[in-house]
Amino acid sequence: MAYLGEDIKKLGFGLMRLPKNDGVIDVEQVKVMVDKFLDAGFTYFDTAWLYAGSEDAVRQALVERYPREKYQLATKNSAWANCQSREEAVSQFEISLERTGAGYFDFYLLHNLGENRTKPFDEFGMWDWIQEKKAEGKIRHIGFSFHSTADELEALLTAHPEMEFVQLQINYADWENSAIQSRACYEVARKHGKPVIIMEPVKGGMLATPPESVKEIFRAADPEASVASWAIRFAANLEGVITVLSGMSNIEQMEDNLSYMKNFTALTDGEKEVLKKAQEALSRVPMVPCTNCNYCAKVCPENIGISGSFTALNYLLLYNNKEMAASEGEWLVEKHGKKPATDCIKCGKCEEACPQHISIRDELVRVSEAFYK
Repeated sequence: MAYLGEDIKKLGFGLMRLPKNDGVIDVEQVKVMVDKFLDAGFTYFDTAWLYAGSEDAVRQALVERYPREKYQLATKNSAWANCQSREEAVSQFEISLERTGAGYFDFYLLHNLGENRTKPFDEFGMWDWIQEKKAEGKIRHIGFSFHSTADELEALLTAHPEMEFVQLQINYADWENSAIQSRACYEVARKHGKPVIIMEPVKGGMLATPPESVKEIFRAADPEASVASWAIRFAANLEGVITVLSGMSNIEQMEDNLSYMKNFTALTDGEKEVLKKAQEALSRVPMVPCTNCNYCAKVCPENIGISGSFTALNYLLLYNNKEMAASEGEWLVEKHGKKPATDCIKCGKCEEACPQHISIRDELVRVSEAFYK
C-alpha cells in the first residue's frame, strides 16, 4: 500500500543548524552541501519561519540554483511565537514564501505543537487556514511537528484527521524516555495511519558524542562506522517514515551521512542487538530516576521546575555537554514559567509526593551547582 512520501529517500536536510562565519550563515558552504545532497539523489529540505536566516539561505543555495521540481521544501508556522492575532500568524506564510522564493511548499507544518503551544493554532483557526492554502495549491501536504506526550498526540490526531503527516522527535536514546516518549508517540502516529518525519535522530548532536561506554559498543561492532550513523539508521529503519532529518552543520557531516544513507539498507538482527546494548549502556549511567510524573510540581509552593531541572542534569550526566544541557534546562524550566533550582526553599513537600522516592532537595542542589554557579 502506497503512503505519503514513499518516493522520498530516507535522509532529509534539516536547515536549523547551518554553518556560520561570525554568526552569519555561510551560504557558500551551504551551496556545496546542497549540491552534494542532491547529487546523491536526496531531495527533502526542512526549514522554518523561526530559523533565523535559514529561509533566506534556502533561496540562495537551493531555490535560485535548481528547478523547482528537483526538490521538496518544507517550512513551518509558529503561531505561538508572540502572535497576537490570526493576521500575524498567517502572515508568517507569506513571509516564508517571500524569503524562500519557492512559489509553494511541498510540506507545510504547524510548528512545535504540544502543551500551551497548541492553543494559538486553535484560537486563530489555523487548522482550517492550512487546509485553505492546500486547496489553493500553495501547499501540497499539511501536517504538524510535535513535542509532548503520546496522550496529547492521540487527542490532536483524533481531532484533526485531515493532517497528512506528523513530525516527531525520535532516537534510540529517547525511545523509552518518559519525557520525550519517542516510542509511544510513534505508535500513536502509526495507529492513526500517519506517516512520520523524524527530527532529532542524533539528539542535537549529542548521540554523535555519547558516553564512552556507548562508543565502545559501536566501535566493537563496526570500527569504520561513525557513531552518528547508528542513530540515523535506527530512525530510518522504522516503518512508515517519510524521511529522517539530519541538521547538518558542515560538509564533513554531510559527507558522512551520505556515505551510509545513499544506499540505505535495513538494520540486521545483529545491528538491532548492538543498538539494544547501547540503550542498555545509556540506562546504566547514574542519573536522577525522575519519570516526569510531576507529582512534585503539584505540591511545590515555589513553582520550581523540578522535573525540567532533572532532565537537564541527566543530559549533562549522559552527554557531558553543558551548553546543550543548560539550553534544555532553560527551555523546560524558565521558558515554561517555572523557577530555577536555586529558588528551592527545601520544605520537603516534593519528596513526600515523589513516587520514585528521590531525594529531590539534594538533587536540586546538584542542579544549582552544575548550572547556576
